[in-house]
Amino acid sequence: MITFLIFISILLTVLYSILLICYRYFWKSIPAFDSITLSSQKNNTFVSIIIPARNEEATIGDLLQSIKNQSYSKDLFEVLIIDDFSTDKTALVVLPFLSENIKLISLSDYIQEGRINSYKKKAIETGISLCKGELIITTDADCMVKKDWLKTIVNFYELQNPEMIVMPVVINKVAGPVQLFQSLDFMCLQGITGGAVNKKFHGMCNGANLAYTKRIFNEVGGFSGVDAIASGDDMMLMHKIAIDHSDKIMYLLSKDVVVETLPVKSFTEFLHQRIRWASKADQYTDKSLFPVLLLVYLLNVSLFLLLIGAILDVTFFKFLFLLLGIKTTIELFFLLPVAQFFGKRQLLWLFPLLQPFHIIYMLIAGWLGKFGRYRWKERIVK
Repeated sequence: MITFLIFISILLTVLYSILLICYRYFWKSIPAFDSITLSSQKNNTFVSIIIPARNEEATIGDLLQSIKNQSYSKDLFEVLIIDDFSTDKTALVVLPFLSENIKLISLSDYIQEGRINSYKKKAIETGISLCKGELIITTDADCMVKKDWLKTIVNFYELQNPEMIVMPVVINKVAGPVQLFQSLDFMCLQGITGGAVNKKFHGMCNGANLAYTKRIFNEVGGFSGVDAIASGDDMMLMHKIAIDHSDKIMYLLSKDVVVETLPVKSFTEFLHQRIRWASKADQYTDKSLFPVLLLVYLLNVSLFLLLIGAILDVTFFKFLFLLLGIKTTIELFFLLPVAQFFGKRQLLWLFPLLQPFHIIYMLIAGWLGKFGRYRWKERIVK
């Protein structure tokens, strides 16, 4: 039994290392989009920005101000904020920003609370049904965008003619160990996302910075078929589009389109977020992602079992430290170019210190994602 556990742990570590080396190559092969040389390009695409918002009074004002400061022509975009039954002052914060191209829509005018499971999908769907844009862009109410965000996206869209554009997101304003870990973990996911989308390896994206055409949304039936699942408005839609249009899903690598988001404030919130993400793993239509998630989960399980074994038999210690060292080194090797793009290389020295936390959270989130419940936007979801 001891020999078998060690053999499996070594095998999983080798497979994981090969995978991350591939992801590093995938990331580095993404062509950077130079929007500066395209600043004089004449645009004519009308864009609709859809922002679902539930209890976001503390952040949505900053987001709307950053959108008002866009370099893109105000005549060529609109903003639709969908208030998802907020119980705080979200609507009051939005009111001063309302104008001809910034509108507030109450989801309660379209559905009764308690009748559905996926409010965010319904909010986006409602916004799309009311919007005028040829190109839909979604972001979250706790985000901030740069002044050339829209201009760069539209330049890319008009030159490349994609049906969906996946773009980078970064966690900023971190303070404390949980938020620092969050920033590093999220950056790792962003590197995997960019590389995987660029190489059509499998589909990952984040609804905090995602664009797609209204035509393709309607062609694939929007969220029909996945609307009973609480989350997944981004990746599940992406997988529907990829069935017939995988070549039209592209990754936009540009610092001008990086969206900044905030970390959750506590370990409990972080765990609920990751459980929510893990809960969708076996419901994706893109099955190429599942073996990757399973490999990562099993590797962390094997390392945890080695730790338990080391308490009973010191023989396990040398294998545990060896495999942890390999895992940490290969992850840093993968993260280095990703962190350089996001300007966060200074955080990498913390990465080895956070390995135990990473293993524990992976075990908990993976298990509860399948068999537990989580809290999301003050709602309990199974």
